[in-house]
Amino acid sequence: MELGLHTFGDVDASAPDKGAEGARRIKNLLEEIELADQVGLDVFGLGEHHRPDYVISSPATVLAAAAARTKNIRLTSAVSVLSSDDPVRVFQEFATLDLISNGRAEIMAGRGSFIESFPLFGYDLGDYDELFEQKLDLLLAVRDQEIVTWEGGKRAPIHGRGVYPRPLQDPLPVWIAVGGTPQSVARAGAYGLPLAVAIIGGEYPRFAPFFNLYREAARRAGHDPATLKTSINVHGFIADTTEAAADQFYGPQAEVMNRIGRERGWGPTNRAHFDQSRSALGNLFVGEPELVAEKIVAAHKVFGMDRFLLQMAIGPMPHDQVMRGIELYGTKVAPIVRKELGTSEKN
Repeated sequence: MELGLHTFGDVDASAPDKGAEGARRIKNLLEEIELADQVGLDVFGLGEHHRPDYVISSPATVLAAAAARTKNIRLTSAVSVLSSDDPVRVFQEFATLDLISNGRAEIMAGRGSFIESFPLFGYDLGDYDELFEQKLDLLLAVRDQEIVTWEGGKRAPIHGRGVYPRPLQDPLPVWIAVGGTPQSVARAGAYGLPLAVAIIGGEYPRFAPFFNLYREAARRAGHDPATLKTSINVHGFIADTTEAAADQFYGPQAEVMNRIGRERGWGPTNRAHFDQSRSALGNLFVGEPELVAEKIVAAHKVFGMDRFLLQMAIGPMPHDQVMRGIELYGTKVAPIVRKELGTSEKN
């Protein structure tokens, strides 16, 4: 099983100099990706947002900078908001990243957990589902064919046009990321595309039916479920002791969840809820290395997933604490998980 990290590149939205704040976060982020590569983690993902609290609106650009500083780690969006972007351009950007990284690029496509990009780029939220369906179809068309002929109602047609550059990987990996909507899960299975499920609330085993639905949808569409990769993407943190991990992560994680919760009508979180969420079956993977490794292995028994992505750099997490967490993840957690699951050490 692959082990990795993902982040949205959180910044202080109230910073008076947003350029300086963005530069600080990008610098730290590149150091985090470089360290993740050095300690042998498998994947690093960057999410696309168009809000003042996140610095990454163009994952491919930041990942290209990371590609020049890393050797082995796979570099993916987490996610690319395909509904409000041009699939041809998304493919070109990640094909270029694939060439820069010598075949380490991936696209994780999703409909987006926020809506700011739709009015920003002139799209109607009423077309939310149709936009994603058509643009995913076009992305797969340009991935699978050098010369493309395609037509859909939400974008100008393409008649026999070449799309370049072509990536080193053939095909360029495209994952579908979902937040727990059954229709999205079934769509990924029907397309025969790898599935990434974001788990940010409740007990994680309750998401197991989504994986069953995905595999059944794939089987019905004529795909072999055994060949399709799956991932869970979760919040969590690793420190030298479980107490330190909980104390360091609670404040930043609560700040982000409460800020988003105010926008969406969720109730506020508190320390008691946080502590419950980091219990054995809870959605938060927080603790000392042995505890987090044990929980990852337990989750694998539930889902049988091929990839596990942890979001540690969330909200105002101090950079030095994130760096220590990455070091422990690669040097302590990963060896335990790989031994327990019988997977080989990363080269």
